[in-house]
Amino acid sequence: MQVYVVGGAVRDALMGRTSSDRDWVVVGATVDNMLVAGFTPVGADFPVFLHPVSKEEYALARTERKSGHGYKGFTFHADPSVTLEEDLARRDFTVNAMAMSATGALVDPFNGVQDLQNKLMRHVSSAFTEDPLRVLRLARFLARFLDFSVAEETMALCGELRDSGELKHLVAERIYAELHKGMGEEKPSRMLKLIGKLNAWGELAPSCQVPFSGFDKPEYDRLNGLHNAEDRWVYSLGFFLNPAQIKSLAKAWRLPRDTEDLAVVASISHAFAQQAHFDAAATGQFFNRVDVFRKPARLQQVNRLIQHLLGDSPLSQCVDHAVAEVEQGHYKAFLGDKIANVQAGEPVAQVAAKARQAWVNALHSRFF
Repeated sequence: MQVYVVGGAVRDALMGRTSSDRDWVVVGATVDNMLVAGFTPVGADFPVFLHPVSKEEYALARTERKSGHGYKGFTFHADPSVTLEEDLARRDFTVNAMAMSATGALVDPFNGVQDLQNKLMRHVSSAFTEDPLRVLRLARFLARFLDFSVAEETMALCGELRDSGELKHLVAERIYAELHKGMGEEKPSRMLKLIGKLNAWGELAPSCQVPFSGFDKPEYDRLNGLHNAEDRWVYSLGFFLNPAQIKSLAKAWRLPRDTEDLAVVASISHAFAQQAHFDAAATGQFFNRVDVFRKPARLQQVNRLIQHLLGDSPLSQCVDHAVAEVEQGHYKAFLGDKIANVQAGEPVAQVAAKARQAWVNALHSRFF
C-alpha cells in the first residue's frame, strides 16, 4: 500500500503557493484495509475515507467510465490493481495530474511540470469531453492564474462539449458553486470571458437572461474592482437584470436566497437612481418596494455598493439617513406617536400610511 498527495496541492507546492487542503490517493489497498487502519468511509459513489487524526480525505486509486449525462454520469472502479498512473489519467488538466510521495518524489506521467512552466492549461486526455464540469473548472482556474493560457486543442474540446449538449445536464448547484468560486478569485472577468468565448451561457442557463453575455471592458473592470464574491454577484445581476429576470436565473442556478434578495433590491435601487426626477411620493413607493422599514441592513449593503460604483448622490445620502432612522428606532418612535394619537373612528392603517409618507416627505425635502 502506497499513499500520495495529488492534484491541486502538488500544483500549488510547485508554484510556491499555499494550499488550503490536500487530497490523498491510496494505491494497492482495499476498503477493509482502510477500515482496519481506522479510516471513516464518507464516499457515496466511490471509496473515500477520512483520516482518523487529520480528517483529510483519502481515496482509493480508481478508474472511471462514462455511463450517463453530466458530471455524475460515471461508473467508478477501485481495487488494489489500479495504478497511480491510471488514477491520474482520469483527472482534468496536466497541472492537476501530478502526485507526490511521502518522501517528496514527484510523479508526473503527463508532463504537468512542463505545462506549469509554460503556464498552460492542457487536458490530460480526450476523456476530458466526458465531464462538462471541466469547462467551468477551466474558466475558474483562469480567474485565479492570471498569466495562464489555454491550449488550442483543449479549447477545441471545450467547443465539442458545448456542441454535445452535455453542459445542459450539469446540476444547477454545481454550476453556481463553480461560478461562485470564480467570483471570489482575483480576476473573475477571465472566467466569464472564456465562457462567453465558447458561447456557452445559453447552454448553462437555457431560457434565462444571463447578464455576463453582454459585458465588455467597463463592466469587467467594475466587476474585478469589487472585493468579494457576493458584491460581484449583486452587481452582475442587480445592475443588468430586472427583478423577474433575477428570480428566473436564481431558480435555474439555485442561487442563495440572500444573494437573490440583494440582487433584486439592487435592481430596484439602480433603476430608481436612473430616473431624471422623482418626488416624495415616488421615494415613498421606492422605500416600500425595497422594504427599508423591515430590512434596512439589506438596503444599506446595496446602497454602499451603488455609492462605490456610481459615486455619492442625494438619493444615496437619503437612503443612508433613512436606514439610520429605522435602525436607531427613530422611525418606529415617530410612527408610534402618530398611532397613539388616533382619533376615534380613524382607521389605524390609514393613519400609519399617512405617518409613513410624512416621514418620507421630511427626508425628501432634506436631500432634494
